[in-house]
Amino acid sequence: MLMRTDPFRDLDRLTQQLFGANGTATRPTMMPMDAYRSGDEYVVQFDLPGVAPDSIDLDVERNVLTVKAERTPNYDEGAEVQVSERPRGVFSRQLFLGETLDPDNITAHYDAGVLTLRVPIVEQAKPRKISIGGGSAAKQINP
Repeated sequence: MLMRTDPFRDLDRLTQQLFGANGTATRPTMMPMDAYRSGDEYVVQFDLPGVAPDSIDLDVERNVLTVKAERTPNYDEGAEVQVSERPRGVFSRQLFLGETLDPDNITAHYDAGVLTLRVPIVEQAKPRKISIGGGSAAKQINP
């Protein structure tokens, strides 16, 4: 049998039991993420350990990307749970995509509990050279 005493974790569990349904939070839990730019795209990674790929839902509406996932308990039938600290239920996160991003060409990949989204930058927003005419020679400058 596993036993661990942590008064703060016990307080969190009690709060969830009092204000949640059946010991689970009634509102979606936020998922941790990293986001960075890599070349001509943004990469966003969400930690979703233990989530089945078919329970992940991605939706884009009016430049708002919504990621929802659900982790359900996977105990053996008849098991007596001694410790239950891993969050379960619905996880949700919304990202607001700027005008410079292309929501129609987002790609998603899920591996080892990490959901990776790649959001390309629209062609009009990429840096480009502008020609300057006049004088004896045209000149190129970077904006």
